[in-house]
Amino acid sequence: MQNVISPLVPPFETLTEWLAHAERLHPKTIDMGLERVKTVADRMGLKFDCPIITVAGTNGKGSTCAMLEAILMEAGYRTGVYTSPHLVDFEERCRVRGDIVNATDLVAACARVERARAQNDTLNNHEISLTYFEFTTLAIMQLLMEARLDVVILEVGLGGRLDAVNIFDTDCAIITSVDLDHMELLGNTRELIGFEKAGIMRPGKPAVVSDPVPPQSVIDHAAEVGADLWRFGTDYNFSGDKQQWGWAGRGRRYAGLAYPALRGANQLMNASGVLAALTALRDLLPVTAQAVRVGLSMVELPGRFQIIPGQPTLVLDVAHNPHSVAALAENLDAMGFYPCTHAVFGAMADKDVAPMLARVGPLIDKWYFTDLPTARAATGSVLQATWQAGNTRKDATSNAYKTPESALQAAIASADPADRIVVFGSFYTVGGILKGGLPRLFAKHMPSA
Repeated sequence: MQNVISPLVPPFETLTEWLAHAERLHPKTIDMGLERVKTVADRMGLKFDCPIITVAGTNGKGSTCAMLEAILMEAGYRTGVYTSPHLVDFEERCRVRGDIVNATDLVAACARVERARAQNDTLNNHEISLTYFEFTTLAIMQLLMEARLDVVILEVGLGGRLDAVNIFDTDCAIITSVDLDHMELLGNTRELIGFEKAGIMRPGKPAVVSDPVPPQSVIDHAAEVGADLWRFGTDYNFSGDKQQWGWAGRGRRYAGLAYPALRGANQLMNASGVLAALTALRDLLPVTAQAVRVGLSMVELPGRFQIIPGQPTLVLDVAHNPHSVAALAENLDAMGFYPCTHAVFGAMADKDVAPMLARVGPLIDKWYFTDLPTARAATGSVLQATWQAGNTRKDATSNAYKTPESALQAAIASADPADRIVVFGSFYTVGGILKGGLPRLFAKHMPSA
C-alpha cells in the first residue's frame, strides 16, 4: 500500500497556534483508545532505544517522576520526562536532562505530528483525528526520541490501559495510588479504576505498586499478564523516625536517608516506590547509594505541598480529589498552630467537591472560592454554595472571586502576618498564582508595641 503525504501542513509559527489547532481536531476532549494514536506514532516511526519507566496512579505520579528524574540524573543518566498537566506553560510537560524544552522545538515536533496525522492512505483516504492530549503527547514523544536519552519517564495522563503513553511498552510500571477520581471515564469503584491503571504492566517486567492496600484487580492483572509484581509491605518497605528514614527491598537496603525535599507524609510512600523501581531495574540502570541520597535531597516539583516562607506563610498544593485533599489536611495539621488559615480554592465541575471541603473544612477559617479560565471548571459561586450546604462552622466565612489572583489578593488583604494562606485544587488554581512568578508575601506593616 502506498502512502501519500499531504503537503497541506498548516503554516503555524508559534506553539500557541499549534495548541489551538490541536484543540480543534477531534470532536471529543477525551476519547479513550489507542488505535488512532498508535497509527500516527507508527507513521512517525516513534520508538525508544532506551529503558522506559511508566507511572500511573490517582495521586503521586508527578512526585514519583520528579524523584526518579533527580536520582537518575545524579547517577549520570541522560533523562527525559513527560508529565501532565502543566501549571503555567505547556513546555513544562517535557523535560530533557532536567531542563524544560523550548517552544521552538515543540513547534517543529507538532508539524511532524501533523504531517503524519494528515497522511492519506490510498485505501481509506482520510486523515486521522487526534485529541489535544494525543496530538501533544506524540509531539513530546518526537522530542524525547530525538534527544538520545538513557532513560525515558512517562507519566500517564488518565487511567493507564487506554492512555496515549501506553502505546510504548514499559520496562518498569509504577502504580502510585488507586482512589476514586475521573469515575465517569474509569469506573466508579477502586477495583474498576485499578484495572485501568494496571493496564500499563507488561509480561516479565517489574510492576511496582506503592499503594499499601491495592485493589485486587491490580494484583490479579499482574498475575494474568505475568508481570514481576513488587508490592509495598511484601517486597519492600520503609521505616523512619523524625530525623531519617530507611528502605529495604529485595536484596537491597538504604539506611540513614534524609527525608525527600518534597514535603508531606505521603512523599515517603512515593519515594519507596521509586527505590523499588530502581532496585528492580538495577541491571539496566545501576545507581549508587550516593545518587539516591543526593537526588532525593535535591528534588523539586512546584505545587506539591509547596511551602513559601513569608508573612503570612503561603502553601500551594494541586490536591483536587478526596484522596489528595485528605493528605493535604494531614500535612496542614502537622504544620502547627496558625491564628487563622485562609484558603483559595478552585476546581473542575466534575470533581466530587463536597467531601473535599468537609475533610479540610475544620482547618480553614476563611474561604476564597474562585472561577477558573476553562469551561470545564465550576464557578466560584457554585463552589461556595456547595461549601455553604455542608458547612457546620458558624465562625467560618466565604466569598467568591473571578480569578485565582484576585482571590489571593483578597486573602492577603485580610490576613495578619502570623496567618497561613493555602491555595489548592485544580492545576489552574495553583497555576493562576504562579504565572507571575513565585509569590513572596509581605504582610501589612504591624505597629510596634
